[in-house]
Amino acid sequence: MSHIDFDTPIDRMGSYCTQWDYVQDRFGKAGLLPFTISDMDFSAPDAVMKALRERLDHPVLGYSRWNHDDFKRAIEGWYQRRFDAQIDKDTIVYGPSVIYIIAKLIEKWSHTGDGVVFQTPAYDAFDKLVEGSGRRCIRNPLIKKEGSWEIDWDLLDKQLSLADTTIFLLCSPQNPTGRIWSREELKRIAEICVFHDVALISDEIHMDVAFKAHTPFLGFGMEQRWALVTSASKSFNIPALNGAYAFIPNEKARNDYLFKLKEIDGLSSPSILGVIGTMAAYNEGEDWLEALNEYVSESHNLVRTRLKEAFPSVDYQVPDATYLAWIDLSSLDLDMAQLQKDLIAHFNVAIMDGGVYGEMGQGYVRLNLGCSRSKVMAGLDALIGAIQQQ
Repeated sequence: MSHIDFDTPIDRMGSYCTQWDYVQDRFGKAGLLPFTISDMDFSAPDAVMKALRERLDHPVLGYSRWNHDDFKRAIEGWYQRRFDAQIDKDTIVYGPSVIYIIAKLIEKWSHTGDGVVFQTPAYDAFDKLVEGSGRRCIRNPLIKKEGSWEIDWDLLDKQLSLADTTIFLLCSPQNPTGRIWSREELKRIAEICVFHDVALISDEIHMDVAFKAHTPFLGFGMEQRWALVTSASKSFNIPALNGAYAFIPNEKARNDYLFKLKEIDGLSSPSILGVIGTMAAYNEGEDWLEALNEYVSESHNLVRTRLKEAFPSVDYQVPDATYLAWIDLSSLDLDMAQLQKDLIAHFNVAIMDGGVYGEMGQGYVRLNLGCSRSKVMAGLDALIGAIQQQ
């Protein structure tokens, strides 16, 4: 795997790149070294780039389809090889993004004013998605124990038992903590949802950048209202191609979703490059992904070592998954607002403040490690330097 070069930086400026070209939008200053939005600075796998170039050699870019065996078999094969999981390819649906599919399922499985439970700290899009659909956010705080994150089962049971709680929005692996849920935990979640007649939607977009075995949520005894929603976009760094997919086993729910996708929202013709990119990634990208995981894991260990040396009270634990370092700085009793100002003004870096991910993110920062080791070192130098200024 060593032939894959993740060390040589790639200049992304001028590519209309959200993370680099538009960092000023969020941080108020242009030209910052960014560790922000969750895409990576790495080239997509050679197999993906080759497939895209071959398609672009054909000069006609007309309407396309996703509902064919080549697309579905690529997904089916990935789950067989990667997770030892058998899926029914007839339950697969396409969507332009993971958030779009989740939004349509929330509309399908709940009513205005209903509660949607999700675990916190949480990806900030969950709040916007739930509230934007006229539903209520019911936050289920995770419990930090000895460097890991655990579910508050009693509170979860209580929240799912409420009469107007209709959906549990699971993030698996969890973002931003990087926690992978075990098979036993997923089965217990399913049992609680069945008992309280609550639908479950599992967002698994971070499933492939994982350092231990990930178990897909494939029902675990839930017969009807569940779905797994994901994409190859995070894993293979192709989000700009657009495209996601879901498994929706209930035929009526699946047909209702497809009706909205096609007849109401007019989105059934996919980005052909997104479909081709997904197929190439799943059919030929596994060696690249294995090398990526090894590289990112080493970067997580570097974060742990550097922070421990500089601040012995900061006990950074390498997560189960994701290229996102969720760093607890609460032991240092910092002024987090001042830390952000110093990082921007004096160190010219953009690092996400944990408060973006809700109240439970206070005292944390999120550092994107989907980049060269030299950039990781620069980010750590800046973070350590800014902390030492306080």
